[in-house]
Amino acid sequence: MAHILIIDDDVELSAMLGEYLQAEDFSTERVFSGEAGVQQALTKKFDAVILDVMMPGLDGFEVLRRIRSHSSVPVLMLTAKGDDVDRIVGLEIGADDYLPKPFNPRELLARLRAVLRRTQSAHSHQGHDNKVLRIGLLEVHPSSRTAISDGKQLDLTSTEYNLLYTLVKQVGHVVSKEVLSEHALGRTLRKYDRSIDMHMSNLRKKMTEHNLGSMILTVRGLGYQLSDETQLECD
Repeated sequence: MAHILIIDDDVELSAMLGEYLQAEDFSTERVFSGEAGVQQALTKKFDAVILDVMMPGLDGFEVLRRIRSHSSVPVLMLTAKGDDVDRIVGLEIGADDYLPKPFNPRELLARLRAVLRRTQSAHSHQGHDNKVLRIGLLEVHPSSRTAISDGKQLDLTSTEYNLLYTLVKQVGHVVSKEVLSEHALGRTLRKYDRSIDMHMSNLRKKMTEHNLGSMILTVRGLGYQLSDETQLECD
């Protein structure tokens, strides 16, 4: 049974959401402030976090920043309807997915299951796919879901790792945004959805910090490609 943390100052909505998820065989904990949310997220083990953006005190963005400084737990953000800025900022900070308020509980359930499915699927394959993949200075370790460059680990979210792993497995080939969305987000890419672009931008920034930023190429109108200038090696 997946354990979900709900961080939202709307007590009534949180109660409704908690009851709905419990009826779908999830266990939930609810907190009503950003401060309490950070404390719970970093002291207990959760399979995913549902986080509202608009909260007094610590808002959802600051809560996410603090969670991401210590944890890669999947985070689904609830944003203001039609507010592209909220969605973009959330993805830049490290949210795995977002859903605008007001939302249909069935859609939230579908998004949540997609996040959990790709996380659980990745972990279930660790024992079957434990070969270290090397491209130049980059090392990808499927068994631990980590990426290393010159002995230093990249601080990747679960979604960013999924993107990188998908590109590494297809090194030298263009991977469409549709395929990346299926593998990294666990859902079909929707029209005007820029989630993949934002996650890829975050991944590039982190790779640039390790002198790897030029490895990811944008192929306009098609998708992304990992440079194959250096031969892929496996251990």
